[in-house]
Amino acid sequence: MKSIVDIQTFIPSQAQAVIDLILPIQQIEFGVPVTAADQPDLLDIPAFYFQGHGHFWVALINGEVVGTIGLLNFGGGGFALRKMFVAKAFRGVGYGVAQKLWETAKSWVNQHQGQAIYLGTVDILKAAHRFYEKNGFVRTEAADLPLQFPRMAVDTVFYRYEIH
Repeated sequence: MKSIVDIQTFIPSQAQAVIDLILPIQQIEFGVPVTAADQPDLLDIPAFYFQGHGHFWVALINGEVVGTIGLLNFGGGGFALRKMFVAKAFRGVGYGVAQKLWETAKSWVNQHQGQAIYLGTVDILKAAHRFYEKNGFVRTEAADLPLQFPRMAVDTVFYRYEIH
């Protein structure tokens, strides 16, 4: 029997589970030299994401956090997609975790009169690039990002999604 993916608004009791999901993906799986201390948003998700129509969700399977996605509203109709991660065992179309997280975030931005979603990532995350492109994101140059976009130091590849 296939497990059901439940997308829920993050609650503070899930904070450690979120860190335990994200850090090994960044550090071990992809070798990105980043720590929890380098990511203050992970240390206080409510204060960082739940501002001005920002939001943060977790994907749960059998009560376990298996995916995350966050949105920062940086003004002018722009949102930054952040912290989209799915545990390796739950990636792909079989579970549809990433797709469900993305659809939830996109719907949120649309409901809050957002005009565009931007994201930054690293070159090594090729599967993520394919996912974003399949879902209508267009690669953009760093110079073309809005000035208010909260750019992460490690990001080298950027995308934009226009809300229609």
